[in-house]
Amino acid sequence: MKFQLIITGLLSLLLVACSDEQSANPATPANKAAQPAAVIVKPWYGFEQVSAGARVFQENCASCHGKRAEGADNWRKAGPDGKYPAPPLNGSGHAWHHPLNILFHTIKNGSPGGQGDMPAWTGKLTDDEIVAVIAWFQSKWPREIYQNWVQRDAAARANRG
Repeated sequence: MKFQLIITGLLSLLLVACSDEQSANPATPANKAAQPAAVIVKPWYGFEQVSAGARVFQENCASCHGKRAEGADNWRKAGPDGKYPAPPLNGSGHAWHHPLNILFHTIKNGSPGGQGDMPAWTGKLTDDEIVAVIAWFQSKWPREIYQNWVQRDAAARANRG
């Protein structure tokens, strides 16, 4: 009985939380045409990948990209050698502009064209570990950034196709 009461309460909260935005926001004009809801795409990764990726990231990547994937302070400015420091991977940098295959390739093979000091992780990380690292840092991205990335990744896949 107590369990049923808890479930009923949680369902009620869920219904309230999912109620129409217009009724919850009095600043929204009542005559505004209804906008179609944005389709929220579920992440491609699962909890296990994110958990494994957190461990692999902290052990191998955090020394350059930061413990929270925040990147180097001066990541937008090339150093004296012309190479760029480690960028943020938490959604505040440019990583979300790259499709999954490019993210994977860059981690596996290092910085393209000597643009940065990213080492090649071939032979040090397995393909599954690389994918898990990507899952972990993408799990840090704000929903809007992730949704934009999904569209870019789909377009890149279509162009390869």
